[in-house]
Amino acid sequence: CFLVADEIQVVTRSGNAPTVYWTGYSDGRYEIGGGPQRHEPGTTVTLLARRGEEAWLSESRVVELARLFGSLLPVTVQVGQTVVTGGPTPWEAGGERIRYCQEVFGFTPYDVIELNVPEAGLRGLAFVLPIPASPAARAGHRVYLKRMLLAEGAEGLLPEWAFFARCVVDATELRPTASREALYEDSLLEQTREALGAQLRGWLVNLARQSPGRVAEFLAIHHLGVKALALHDDDMLRLVAEWWPMETNMGRLTLSDFRQRYQVIRYCSTLDEFRQLAAVAAAQQLAVVNGGYTYDTDLIERMPALDLDYLVDRLDPSDLTTRFHFLDSAEEKAMQPFASAAQRALDRLGCEVMLRAFEPVTLPALYLVDRDATFQRHLRETREMADEAWAGVLAAFESSAQTRPQLVVNHRNPLIRRIATLSDAKTIELAVEGLYGQALLLGHHPLRPADTALLNRSFLGLLDRAVTGEN
Repeated sequence: CFLVADEIQVVTRSGNAPTVYWTGYSDGRYEIGGGPQRHEPGTTVTLLARRGEEAWLSESRVVELARLFGSLLPVTVQVGQTVVTGGPTPWEAGGERIRYCQEVFGFTPYDVIELNVPEAGLRGLAFVLPIPASPAARAGHRVYLKRMLLAEGAEGLLPEWAFFARCVVDATELRPTASREALYEDSLLEQTREALGAQLRGWLVNLARQSPGRVAEFLAIHHLGVKALALHDDDMLRLVAEWWPMETNMGRLTLSDFRQRYQVIRYCSTLDEFRQLAAVAAAQQLAVVNGGYTYDTDLIERMPALDLDYLVDRLDPSDLTTRFHFLDSAEEKAMQPFASAAQRALDRLGCEVMLRAFEPVTLPALYLVDRDATFQRHLRETREMADEAWAGVLAAFESSAQTRPQLVVNHRNPLIRRIATLSDAKTIELAVEGLYGQALLLGHHPLRPADTALLNRSFLGLLDRAVTGEN
């Protein structure tokens, strides 16, 4: 009250007791005394508006605030001639739930879920958002305590994974903070949060059983929240496996459908790795799931613990080479000069050249680096940037056996065969460098400064030869 008034007067009488007058001031002073007797028991509070704050005490503003904070009170509240209470609460029979959500939260809900936690004396509704919500966005809920509004944007009422819902609730046992702007974090609030999460989870399970089409729509909107819950909830994991289509190199498939078609769930753990291998793996009839999106790898790896029939295998890039065809002895002999020249060109980059025959025939070369080689490369780069003390510590983790990245050259590609017949060693070197750079770019691999310089040199060198030949 002292935000808008410098002086507050209270006149109160209880039963047949004498009337008490209390006056408080914004500087902390107060006075208590007697005065004329009130005609009947009761209390009158008078706020004397501070200069410039008169608008806050106008009748229209008081009606607005009284309706906002006290409209659900079970007693009649009247401002002047205006009654600001009455009518059912949103969660009671007869409450207009959809219209309430539209007016208060500003959206038409995908669904409405009834909430009830007897331990906290809580009743209310959860409105499911019809559009995707960011997990990082503030999920504000409208909270009443004993039918008086506590906060319009209270946080911490639902578990973090339930960011797809907005709630309106009333509780009789939960406690407010000292400022009465939020809920006090205690064991009862924690139990209430868990109970509300269980009720939202139960709604999802029932939705999957009773309305498969709607659960598919819901997952398309709010899959992140469900996948976060599925990390530690078996029923939610089953729901995700059955209904959420993941990206694969054979099209979008649920884990359940993928297992039925291909038996083993092979997956890439990063988006870049999937982009590097998807097309080539598909050409070898090898189905691969993209586990690079949020939570997907963790969910895939959790499947065998849920169902032993699920077999999962993380695809290592080097595994693909076992599916490529070796050249016969005549082909290998004919390609030997080219292979030697290519290896000399890429030795300084720490890359091993391999000759294989594989699909698709349109792909001239494929750059592959297994997880161990990637780890060792990151380790070396970090050691080079670290100080002497840390460099010594990191050196202990370096492997003595150097696993090098591989440039797998496709013998079936017509361009490769033509390059192999060239007689000019410099042109072959530039061509191999160009193939190396293109393979890095197609595979979305990070480019080191040496790679960028090589790509630039090969492009300009080949361009120079093309212009010189034309002249």
